[in-house]
Amino acid sequence: MSSPEESSPPLTIEAEKKSKKSLIYRIYVVSLSFLIYTLIHASRKTFSNAKNTLAEEWSPQSNDSYFYEYDQWNARNLFSSPTSSSFFLGTLDTAFMLSYAFGLYINGILGDRFDQRKFLTVGMMVSSIFLVLFGYVSECLNIYSIPWYIVFWVLNAFFQSIIYPSLVAVLSSWIHKDSRGWIMGIWGSSACAGNILGSLLSGTLVDIGYHYSFLVPALATFSLGFVVLASLPPRPSSVGLTDEVDPPSETLPLVSESSQSVSFWQVLRIPGVISYSLSFASLKFVNYSFFFWLPYYLHDKYNWSNAEADYLSAFYDGGGIIGSIVVGLLSDWMGYRSPVLAIFLFLGCPSIVGYYFSPNNRIINGGLMGTAGFFINGASNLISTAISADLGRHDHLSDSAVSTVTGIIDGTGSVGVALGQILIPLLASKAAHDWSLVYGLLTAMLVVTIICIAKMAWQETRAMVDRWRGIYRSIYPAI
Repeated sequence: MSSPEESSPPLTIEAEKKSKKSLIYRIYVVSLSFLIYTLIHASRKTFSNAKNTLAEEWSPQSNDSYFYEYDQWNARNLFSSPTSSSFFLGTLDTAFMLSYAFGLYINGILGDRFDQRKFLTVGMMVSSIFLVLFGYVSECLNIYSIPWYIVFWVLNAFFQSIIYPSLVAVLSSWIHKDSRGWIMGIWGSSACAGNILGSLLSGTLVDIGYHYSFLVPALATFSLGFVVLASLPPRPSSVGLTDEVDPPSETLPLVSESSQSVSFWQVLRIPGVISYSLSFASLKFVNYSFFFWLPYYLHDKYNWSNAEADYLSAFYDGGGIIGSIVVGLLSDWMGYRSPVLAIFLFLGCPSIVGYYFSPNNRIINGGLMGTAGFFINGASNLISTAISADLGRHDHLSDSAVSTVTGIIDGTGSVGVALGQILIPLLASKAAHDWSLVYGLLTAMLVVTIICIAKMAWQETRAMVDRWRGIYRSIYPAI
């Protein structure tokens, strides 16, 4: 019979195997989730970048320099002018975000109740089908119908709303809180990576046909759905590992242990959910105004070509990728999220003003654009990823509600975006090529965001200072 000392080495080896297995799965889950959301945002960005082409195609043209014949182009007359087309494009943006917001509230709750792997697969596959119907089938079959565009764009948005809260919930099950900021910052930059990919696709395929830029990401997303269904582990216990990623709480839960899931109203009672939701409505308004209208703005103000505007708009997302990682790292290092968030938002205001006064120089414009993306996109990703995951795994909850929390915060943000897409084209049309009212509104919305989180930022800053003071006194007690 072996002694305890003789049996201990196998236990150590077993622990090392589990640790390596956990690391491999964490890398796989983060990488696969990154690829999924990159493709989702690429599909959205192609619509943003195709606006100039669509505005021209849907209205009569006297310029036959485009690769379509004059008669063929004018047969698509949906609107009297490109200006009228742009208003409809703004309406589609609004319809998309309202449907997306409505879906986030519903699908966020459902994501905490159903198998997230299967639920995610449904969202990816069905949204891809509607995207193909909207952007590719309509062009191939010469279907130029306002109801067609509205219906399939709205349905695409609703089923896309399944994806984001499900991904955040899955990731939060695999990532420890002390490293959640920078890892989810890296993952959150997938939206920026998708925007860059969408811009590159649009710029590359615009001369072949804008509809191919809808087809490519849709087919890739649909195909990846099979990979998710077959191999994505929604939580560590799915592959024989331990589920707990956050330290156990000694506080009493808001929900009884007998409860099967956390309700919508119980989630609203979590400290910070309402404040962050309202702040995200303002911040996402700003971020998505750049997302939806930046290529159009570059073409309208500087008269740069559509392809050139598509490529240059990627600088905003390039800055966002760096900002997402930096803000996550800083929040992990400081141990608090809102003070870092407040700093980024404060610096985001002059970055917007500076970008508005950019000269007609591509290098300077790209640099100022990337700076704005660094602060605005970085702050936005911190709220929608790490902060949402922290709140969904709050100490007062007896069960995870990450998908529900993410749905509430991102859904409220999407309502703000929907309202913004009504205001932006109205303000931009007040004076030809004058976007001063738009940039004034964007700066004001950033100030509103700061006001919404000011109380939390102040409280956490005081707590952080007290903690650092205690550490300093423990090291130098005589001082």
